[in-house]
Parts: sequence; C-alpha cells; structure tokens
Amino acid sequence: MKIIVQKFGGTSVRDEEARNKAKEHIEDALQQGYKAVVVVSAMGRKGEPYATDTLLSLIGGAENRLSKRENDLLLSCGEIISSVVFTEMLVNNNIKATALTGAQAGFLTNDDFNQARIIEMDVARLKKELEIVDVVVVAGFQGASANGDTTTLGRGGSDTSAAALGAALDAEVIDIFTDVEGIMTADPRIAENARPLSVVTYTEVCNMAYQGAKVIHPRAVEIAMQAKVPIRIRSTYSKGLGTLVTTISPENMGSDIKERPVTGIAHVAPVTQVKVFAKKDQYDLQAQVFKAMANEEISVDFINISPNSVVYTVSAEMTAKAISILEQMGYEPVVERDCAKVSVVGAGMAGVPGVTFKIVTALSKEGIRILQSADSHTTIWVLVKQEDLKKAVNVLHDAFELEKEVLQ
Repeated sequence: MKIIVQKFGGTSVRDEEARNKAKEHIEDALQQGYKAVVVVSAMGRKGEPYATDTLLSLIGGAENRLSKRENDLLLSCGEIISSVVFTEMLVNNNIKATALTGAQAGFLTNDDFNQARIIEMDVARLKKELEIVDVVVVAGFQGASANGDTTTLGRGGSDTSAAALGAALDAEVIDIFTDVEGIMTADPRIAENARPLSVVTYTEVCNMAYQGAKVIHPRAVEIAMQAKVPIRIRSTYSKGLGTLVTTISPENMGSDIKERPVTGIAHVAPVTQVKVFAKKDQYDLQAQVFKAMANEEISVDFINISPNSVVYTVSAEMTAKAISILEQMGYEPVVERDCAKVSVVGAGMAGVPGVTFKIVTALSKEGIRILQSADSHTTIWVLVKQEDLKKAVNVLHDAFELEKEVLQ
C-alpha cells in the first residue's frame, strides 16, 4: 500500500473554496495510486466560528479558571468539526473517505495537557480503514492519554500529527499545505527579494523554524528526520511542488551545499537583552540567575557567559517579570528593550571561512550595531535593535545573494 500524508492548516480548510482546492490535491494523490491520510487543523483563524482561539473565547480566553484537562476537551473540538466537514465534502464528491479523531488514529500521549508529547503510535485501526476507503481524514493537534483523557499537542500540533503519522505509516512523503509557495529565504514581508527554496535539509528547516520562520513546526521536522520521510511544504492554491525537506546524501555533499553556505535568514522580535554582573567575590552568578529564571518559568535565549557576567534575552512579555526577580535578588540588570534576533542559517557554512566576516562587514557598512552574537555549525545569530530589523535582514539577504537559485 502506497501512502501519502497530507496536512491542511486552518486557512486551507477555512471555507468551501479553500476546501475544494485541498480536495484537488487529494484527487491528484489518488490518481498517482496513493492512499491518502489527511490531517486537518481547525477551520480558519481567530474570529471565525470554529477556530481554536474562537473556541477558547467561549470560556474567557487563555486565562480562564478551568483546568488544562478541560481546556483540552474544548480545544480538540475544532479539529474534530473540521475533519467531519472535510470528510462530508469528499464523500459528496464520490471519494471514499472516513474521519477519525486523534485518539482513534492511534495517538497515545502523556497527560501534559495543552502540550502533550506522543508516547506511542498505534495505527492498526487506521490501516484497516485504508483497506476500505481511499482517504482517512484525521483530526490534527490531538491524542489521548493512557486513561482516556483528550490531550492537545501544543503549538504546531497538526504539523506534529502529520509527521508522526508519516513515520508510523512509513509514508512515501508528507505534504504540508499552507497559504505560501514553500519555505522562503526570508520573511517576504520584510525581505524584498525573498524567494521560495526548492530544497532544504531537515537541519536547516529546523533551525529556521526555531529561529522564527513559521511555515512548519520544528518538532514535526525532527520526527520526519528520524524516520527519514521527506516533507514537502506546498501551497494549497498552487500545483507547484513547493520546498522539499530532506537529507543530503553523501554523494551530493560538496556540490549544492558547498555552493550555498547560507540558505536563509530568520528572525525573532521583539526580545529584550538582559545583562547581569556578579557581585563582589561571587562565583555562582550564572547558576543563581538561570535557576531563578527557571523557577519562574521564564524562557531564556541567546546566552553568552563570562566569568563575571551573563547576557541573555527574554521575550518582551517576560521582561518586567525577569527584571523584578533580578532586582529582588540584589542585582542591577542592564536592560536593552526592543531588540531583534536575526539568524543566518545554512548547512553548508560549517568549516567555511569568512561567513562571520561577511555578516559583520555587511551590517557595519549600513551602520547597524551588533549588540550580541553567537554561532553553531549551521547558524550564526546576531542581536540588533528592532528598528534595524528590516534593514539587517535585507542587507544579509543581499550579502549572501539569496535571491539567486543555486543550480543543483
């Protein structure tokens, strides 16, 4: 049995027109001899009747007094409604289809409600359904704990659902349909010359997603990477094949990757830079600071450590809380608000000299001050003021000539 997994996000199932476009992609897959497992998100976005945020507003929003377990009961409804509506459309178009909840499709999770992790996949029922019908429509973003409680998988949950099904079913490919043509070299709302990428590695797209690109959730990419199932990021409204996310085989190393040290530019904004200096004769500054942040569930990022100081960033929303905690501990933090983290990502930069030099030179020529930097084998990060974000992204995009397609 040749299986393809196709995931359609909220904008791809929001109305009849969008769902009909999605149907065309399913029909294409069936004509190619596939059995299709279709993962759907809740229909639309905030304000539309069955969107996740709209459902949440029925109980007073995210700050309601219900337990996380009860929140998950409500939040799972959006995808269930979507799966049934989508299945009805398929059946009315003479496509043999049936709908399953996440639990029915085999998602066994822990009981960490609102951000559950998948423990096990039991796709026996799903496989039996595929022997009877051509399409199984699965409600994304959800599963069930061992005692039968409904759980949701957190941000990017439907992407994770699709990847987990692709891995469990040994699918030939996972198609993630969105409202864009694929993964872009940078955010097209910021970078004037941004273009779609034809091929990226799992590692590159993971890094881009973690650093702010929102096309696919990194957890989904990690699952597909472990199972070696290729992913295509495609547009619901186009027949194009979008961006292929895959591994780079050894025989191809040194060709396209060598020619493309940088794949894309990602960003996160706004963030706040926090500098904390050690007290006299203090040797446990870092341990004390990060323990305090962890105890208050404040996520820290972009960490630079020296013997007498620590520099890190927090989200704009957590800034006031972080400062208050540090001051209560007797520190006088130096705070730089309204910053942006810009990430230069590329699997081919490892061992290539001059990448950092090019970044620093390009930004310096435009008078953009670098507040902080760090690097790994595949990513170099710089922190700039948010007012310089657009210029910084465009300058770096131009410096690495990302508007040009590399010939494979």
